[in-house]
Amino acid sequence: MSTTFPLLFPLDRFYSRHHIALPNAELVTAEAVPQPYRALLCGEHDMTPTLEAFHKDRIHLRVLERWQEGEALWRLVALELEGTGRPVEFGAIVIHLSLFPREAAEAVLEGYCPLGSILAMHQIQHFSCPYGFLRVQSDSTINSALGLGGEQTLYGRRNVLRTQEGAAIADILEILPLEETP
Repeated sequence: MSTTFPLLFPLDRFYSRHHIALPNAELVTAEAVPQPYRALLCGEHDMTPTLEAFHKDRIHLRVLERWQEGEALWRLVALELEGTGRPVEFGAIVIHLSLFPREAAEAVLEGYCPLGSILAMHQIQHFSCPYGFLRVQSDSTINSALGLGGEQTLYGRRNVLRTQEGAAIADILEILPLEETP
């Protein structure tokens, strides 16, 4: 499959800042994504509530790296289960703070709650618009964030969260660790 968008954006910006080669990744169809990844990734739903329902636990955010360019907040993150601290997602995200009410923007900047939780708490109407699924070979950065060893074949998605008017709230790359159906 060919793609007209940068497959690993915004992760590519983080790797570029550190002069790290990007992991091998390829665009795949939703049908090529195996279960339980397909149920978690393929659909127009927010990842935070989807992962909380799958794992039957609340999720918090661990910020690995961040910087701000004007109203754009760039973060490299891991989502972790509250009960065990086990990472259940590795992600790179650019969040457009100007599209948030002040209190919600402050919560985003605080860096504890996942974006999906903040959007729900502040009742910010939005749409999840996935536009690509990928198969990626984990590297040391991904492995470190997800507590993995060795090269693993993982799956993820490129997603954009949009306002009702169509403006991009956030551009996200979400990669999930190996999962067993609970």
